[in-house]
This record gives sequence, C-alpha cells and structure tokens, in this order.
Amino acid sequence: MKLQFKSVGTKVSMILFVTVVFLSAILGYSSYLMSKEIIREQVGLASSQAIEQAADKLDFLFAQYESSSRQLAVDQALKSDLEAVSDANIDIIKKTAAETRIKNKLDALKGSDNRLTGIRLINRMDSSKTYFSSGASGTQTTENTKSRIQSIVDAGGKPVWIPGLQKGFFESSNEPTITMGRLLQNLNNQEAEYVLLIEIKSEAVTESLANLKIGNGGEVRIVSPEQVIVHAFDKNLLETQSYITVSEERISKGESFTAKDEAGTNQLVVFRQLQSVNWRLIGYAPESDFLSAADKLIGVTLYVLVASILVALAIGYYLYRMVGKPLQKLSTLMEQGEQGNLKVRAGFKGKDEIGRLGHSFNRMLEQISLLVEHTRGTTVALLSTAENLSKASRDTANTAQEIAMATGEIARGASGLAGEAEKGTELAEEIGVQMNRVVELNTTMDQSAGRVIEVSRQGQEYMEHLVEKTESVSRMTSLIEDNSDKLSKSTYSIRNILAPMIEMTKQTNILSLNASIEASRAGAAGKGFIVIADEIRKLSMASNESIQNVSAMTEEIQEAIAATLHVLGEVTPMFAEQLESVKGASSIFRNVSTEMNSFIEEIENSSASVKELIRSQSQLRDFITNVSSVVQQTNASTEEVASVASEQHGVSEELVKLSNRLEELSESLKQSLSVFQVEESEATKPGAERPEHVK
Repeated sequence: MKLQFKSVGTKVSMILFVTVVFLSAILGYSSYLMSKEIIREQVGLASSQAIEQAADKLDFLFAQYESSSRQLAVDQALKSDLEAVSDANIDIIKKTAAETRIKNKLDALKGSDNRLTGIRLINRMDSSKTYFSSGASGTQTTENTKSRIQSIVDAGGKPVWIPGLQKGFFESSNEPTITMGRLLQNLNNQEAEYVLLIEIKSEAVTESLANLKIGNGGEVRIVSPEQVIVHAFDKNLLETQSYITVSEERISKGESFTAKDEAGTNQLVVFRQLQSVNWRLIGYAPESDFLSAADKLIGVTLYVLVASILVALAIGYYLYRMVGKPLQKLSTLMEQGEQGNLKVRAGFKGKDEIGRLGHSFNRMLEQISLLVEHTRGTTVALLSTAENLSKASRDTANTAQEIAMATGEIARGASGLAGEAEKGTELAEEIGVQMNRVVELNTTMDQSAGRVIEVSRQGQEYMEHLVEKTESVSRMTSLIEDNSDKLSKSTYSIRNILAPMIEMTKQTNILSLNASIEASRAGAAGKGFIVIADEIRKLSMASNESIQNVSAMTEEIQEAIAATLHVLGEVTPMFAEQLESVKGASSIFRNVSTEMNSFIEEIENSSASVKELIRSQSQLRDFITNVSSVVQQTNASTEEVASVASEQHGVSEELVKLSNRLEELSESLKQSLSVFQVEESEATKPGAERPEHVK
C-alpha cells in the first residue's frame, strides 16, 4: 500500500503518532527526574539527621575535655605546686614533692581516660620546663610546635583546639592525635604560667562516628574553616586540603547539596557546624548509591515508549483505513465526475461521516444527471419560444410610443407634490431634534440626581460609621484612664518593694566587707574566702545599680502616666463635641437624600410627558414621510415608464435579433450536453413527448 503524505488520513496518523510518542517520552523522563529529586531530598534529610546526632556526640566529647581543662585552671593546689616548681629559691625537697604531685595529677587524669595519648604542662617562659603524664611521646621543639604553643598563649586562657596531626602535636607520636590546649594563667606570677596540652587519640573521634554511615561508599570527615581535614578515617588525609568544601553561605542555609569529588563523581553532601569547636562535620556519599533505584525508571520508560510507538502505529493505521483511504477513493470519483462521467457512484456502506459523505455524493450526481436530462428537453422548447418572442416584440414596439406620452404628463404633476411633501418632512424633523434635546437634558438631570443620592447615601453611611468610631474612641479613652490609674498604683507598689531590696544590698555589702577582713586575718587559709567575698561585693554592687536603674525607670513611668492622664482629661471633652457634630452631619445627609428623591419623581413625570409628545411627533413625521415617499416613488415610476416606453421600441427590435441568437445557442447547448454520460430516462428516449416547460 502506497502512502500519500499529502492526504488528510496520513497527516492525522502522523500527528497522532508523534504526539503519543512525544508525550510518553516526556512523561517518562519527567518521572525519572522527579523520582531522583525526591530520593535526593529524602536521603539528604535522613543523612542530615544522622550527621546532626554525630555532631552532638562530638560536641559532648570535646566539651568534656574543655571541662577537665577548666578544672585544672581553677585548681588552687595545682596552681600552688606550679608556683613552687617555678621558684628558684625553694627547697629541693619541696620542689620534688610539688613535681611529684603535678605528675601524679596528670597520671590520674590520663589513667581515667584511655582515649588520651598524654597530658602535658609546658612553661610559658621556658619550654624546657615540661611535665607530662606517663605514656606521652617525646617532646620535639620545632618551628611548627612553637607556633602552635604561641597560638594557645595568644588565646589568653581560652581553650584552643589543634586539628588532627598524623604524628601528634610534637611530631613524635606513632598515631594521629587531636590536641586541646589552654593557658593556665597566674596573674601574680607569670613565670608560673603553664600551657596545658591534652592530646586525644584520633581513634576516639572515630569511635564516636562509628555508627554514622552515609550510603554504601560514603565518607565522614571533620574540616576546619580553612578547609583543612581535621579528622578522616584514612589517616593519610590529615593535614591536607579537602576537595569538597562547605562555604559560609551554605552554612547559613544549612541545606544538603551535591558536589564533585576528586574523581569527578557526583556526591551528596550533608554537614553540621560543631558548637564546641569551629569545625565542620561533613558526610558525603556517591549519588549512585541512592539513585540506582531511580535509574530503573529509564528501562521502564523505554518499554513504555516502545509500547506507545506500537499502539500509535496501530491507531494511525486504523485512522488511515477509516479516513484516508475513503477520502482518496472519493477524490478519485470526483475527478471522474469532473471529466463528465456522471455514472460513477461511491460504494460506502457505513453510517459515519464518511458514509454520509458518500451517500451525499451519490445523490448529488443523481441530481446533476436529472438536471442534464431536463436541460436537453428544455433546449427544444427554447427553439419554439424564440419564434413567439420575436412576434411579441414587434407588437410591443407599437404600444411603447403611446405609453411614453401619457407617463410624461403624470411625472410633471408628481414633481410638484413631492416638493411640498419634502418641506413638511423637514419641519417634522426639526421638531423631533428639539424634543430629543429636551429628553437628553431630562436624562442628564436624572442621572445627576441619582449620583447625588448615591453620594448622599455614602455620606450618610460614612457619618454613621464615623459616629461608631468616635464612640469607640471615647470608650477606649476611658479604658486608657482606668489602666493608667492601675499602672500608677503598680509603680507605687514597685517602690515599696525596692526599698527593702536596697537595704538588703547595703547589708550584703557590709557582710562581704567583714568577710574580706576576716579572710585577711586568716592569711593563706583565707584566700578562698577573699575571692568569695569579692564576688559577693561585686554582686551587691551590681544589684544596687540594677535597683537604682529600676527605681529611675519607675519614676519615669510615673511621670509618663501623669502626663497621659492630663492629656486624656483635655481630649475627652473634644471627643464629646466631635460626636455631637458628626450626628448633626448625619441628619443633614438624610434630609438631602429625601429632597433628592422628590426631585427625581418630578423629573420622571416631565420625561414621561416629553416622551408622549415625541411619539406624537414621530407619527406625524412618519405620515409626511410616507406621503413624500409615495410621491417620489410615483414620480420616479412615471419617469421610468416614460423612459422604458421610449426605449421599448428599440429593445423590441433587439429582441428579434436575440431570438435568432437564442436558436443558435440552443443548438450549441444541445451539443455541450452530449458530453455527459447519463442513463436514459423515459423523458429522453426516442419518441417521448417533449416537456412544455422546466421550472
């Protein structure tokens, strides 16, 4: 079967095929993209929750060591021992005892926590004066070590976390460590200030992150703000730059994202900013670990696309058979009919639009065949009619002269009557124009009055709304006065409460002073009480300042309340006067609305009278117009009859010539109809009677 791409059926089939295939492909691909996005969001949310829990564990772990260092910083016994070992004039026995106590304290802390590599105390002035716990690695003084110690000293007693180092803080350990350092300050003796170093095994962080797993091939790392790897499961990655970074903008958003790793693989990245340390916990895994299920949709989409192509081809072929092929056949039959073959018929049996079109085509050819048959019979009648027409035309020429003379007289009388009728018509039209102007003026006044009433109604509603608002403001003013009175009483109560508190701060200050005196008398044993007494005195002074501030604020509130009450007392009479004025204005708007309604009734009565007058004028104008039109028509008819009569004689002569020409055309028509091939009916068979006329 040969397809014709210009046919309607082929075009419809191709459009359907392309539409089905295109929609199927778009739907499948959209489903694939949406499933990938949903899986990515769900996995990112679950991984973010897991990374958040791991970050909380790390914060808890780091907070423990910061707490331990804080305890050592306030340990008075350790402080005394450090002062003793730093004193060059101290007895060797006391110095040895102090060093023993320092080492025992460090060993105790180290022994209580197997996650520690060692604990060290390094003198700020002389790094050779070092005390460390058992199991600590050797000490090597390098430029890197000095810079790290200096950064801890510069922190001024705040904890400083050193990122993970492959060989430890002093580059002499066999395993990587993370170090927390703090300066143990001594304001009285800077020579006794020591740098505390707590070295934590990298495995301790690994154990905290052991239960954290992202995907099948995911990794978890701790990264510094400089994007240096602090901790990783692969020890060789420590102290190197992280390829996957987290910018400050992403930290502020807190959302997971995708990035490429060193190998160019797309990674789903989740992160969390640690609270205890300015480090970031990053976890990432290849997107392929999560999106493998979504990739199966591509195969399903291909199967669906193949099925859609087959279905589209089947439907397209069906449409071609149902639409295209019948239309091609009908087109061929029309071309044969165009060539004069009226015997062709369409053999469509269906009852759909194509079948109805075939039946209509058959009926159309049948009607054309009948028309050709009748035309053949009519040509014979035309020959005889042409002869009669020639005789009648000669008789018509004789009477045309007489009709022309009579119609000339009638035309002259009708012209005078038409002139008078035109004057009456112009007068009636002028009256109509004036009456229309009166109607337009009444309509305009009616519309203006309607707008005035609408404005009056809106003004009345606005004034009523304003009355309600004014009454509400008056009630609110009363409530403000009541609340101000209550607030004034409350400020008086606050003053009564502050009085005994002032007395209590004075007594507390005296007690702290006495405690300081007694602690000074006690000597070294009372140093702790001196610190407590100083803190109590500072607290008393701060409380006294706060009470003074509250008292001053209470005075300001009392003055503001008094001013508010004074203003409200002046405003209340004004609101009463405004309420009366608004009510009066509302009454005026109601009176205006009543008067405008009466005015509209008068305008409507006037408009009704004018409309009645317009109807009477219209009837008069129509009557005059009819007379004028009759006269004009009579005048025109008589002139036309005169003209026709004068020309009828010449036309009659032409009719004779046309009759001869008609005979020639009848013969020519007979020869032209012989081209059509139709079945012979009873009317056209030899010997049949010819019809007299054809309608």
